[in-house]
Amino acid sequence: MWVFSASGCRWLGAGGSLAVAVGGYAAGTLPVLGGGPLWEPRGSALTLAGAVLAYLGLTLLVAAWWRYGVLLARGLRDGVLATLACWTAPLLLAPPLHSADVYSYIAQGAMVLEGHDVYGAGPAVLGPGDLGADAAASVGGNWTHTPAPYGPAFLLLAAGVVKLTGGAVVPAVLGMRLIALGALALVVWAVRGLGGGGGALWLAALNPLLLVHVVGGMHNDGLMIGLMLGGVLLATRGRWVLGSVLVGLAMMIKSPAAVALLFIGVLLARGRGARGLLKGLVLPGAVAGAVAAGASVLAGTGFGWLRTQSVAAAIHTPLSLTSDLGLGLGLLLGGEAEPVKGVVQKLGLLLAVALIAALAWRAYRGRLDPVLGLGLSLVALVALSPMVQPWYLLWGTVVVAAVAWRSRAGQVLAVLSAALVYETQPSGHTPWYGFVLAGVVLAAGLVWVRREPWALGQEGAVPPQRAHGPRPAVARDSAGLRPPH
Repeated sequence: MWVFSASGCRWLGAGGSLAVAVGGYAAGTLPVLGGGPLWEPRGSALTLAGAVLAYLGLTLLVAAWWRYGVLLARGLRDGVLATLACWTAPLLLAPPLHSADVYSYIAQGAMVLEGHDVYGAGPAVLGPGDLGADAAASVGGNWTHTPAPYGPAFLLLAAGVVKLTGGAVVPAVLGMRLIALGALALVVWAVRGLGGGGGALWLAALNPLLLVHVVGGMHNDGLMIGLMLGGVLLATRGRWVLGSVLVGLAMMIKSPAAVALLFIGVLLARGRGARGLLKGLVLPGAVAGAVAAGASVLAGTGFGWLRTQSVAAAIHTPLSLTSDLGLGLGLLLGGEAEPVKGVVQKLGLLLAVALIAALAWRAYRGRLDPVLGLGLSLVALVALSPMVQPWYLLWGTVVVAAVAWRSRAGQVLAVLSAALVYETQPSGHTPWYGFVLAGVVLAAGLVWVRREPWALGQEGAVPPQRAHGPRPAVARDSAGLRPPH
């Protein structure tokens, strides 16, 4: 049937994306103030209709994406970038979708311009006459008094958008969406540069989780991922200094990008003995540290970002396994739950560090592609973090997609992406039925993965490992691992 062809998938997904955008005008994360006639809250009946339309569109988008991936896995060659353009275009003028975080970004940019300490106070300090006051009124309740956990590079970008738009909500949101589109372009460039073809772009850029939360929701995770993966790409080409600079900039968006420095160090150190190992452990971090220090000074915001990295952990998110386990143990023990939860969260982070170190060691010994090692490390970090949001899965998924999209890991990450896209409403709330829908999709997807695993073919093969130049390709198994020597 036509709908199951590549062309049918392209237009079905475009229709789904359009339904998500149109539904968002009634049920999206609309601003409390300053939305004008198009972005103002609607009546309950229209809001419900918009939510139903948006969920229907989301389901069409996910179905089209999954079928398109199956076709690519079977060897189809198609214009993936044309499909990406068709699926992205309907979201460009939509209101914020599935999250109110963009209002925090705008308010924090305004705080920089107004001279407030963004690392000492939250958007609530903005008064009615200040720039960004309308955006501050739309910030989600948990974040109104929360200092910014983001680096100064991102705050400067947000401040630039506020300055250019005068802080008006609609133009400022659209300005932040332009930054999100730039992040998407970086992801595409880096994935293709690492040897990823249409299938890799399918998992990395066409991923509904990315389209909804980076393009629709404008989360700055997209920019962090794009800069980080671009830095890794440069490092695989022997330009590790410039690569470390890009990773340093990514850290100044969000700090988890620092994990990439370890694997750039692996690329620098492999085959060079103890001296190379020392260089790999020290030099990329020194370059990125210099970038971070320079950005902190030039931005005028200081080094307060160092002390706000843990503020998000104070907010309980149901997707955090360690937070849920810690809270459950605390209640089971009958005492204060929070201290127990804090201990379990710290143990989870220690376990994540141990897993990352083990993956880096395997990459150094030549038993694991360093880029794949980075992707798996970021997945482990997210799984064991004290705060987890659905779009955090993209940190590792995009990296894995670049080198091993057809591996079992890539296929499982695709299933998780399809499931997690249902977790939040277009309004940004997390209803109980969102978890039910996510669970149903997850269960069905995992059964499907077990029955129809994608075999690695030419399109999905991991690119040859590189340090300062191309190295001979090495056979790998379906997880992207090299056989032992």
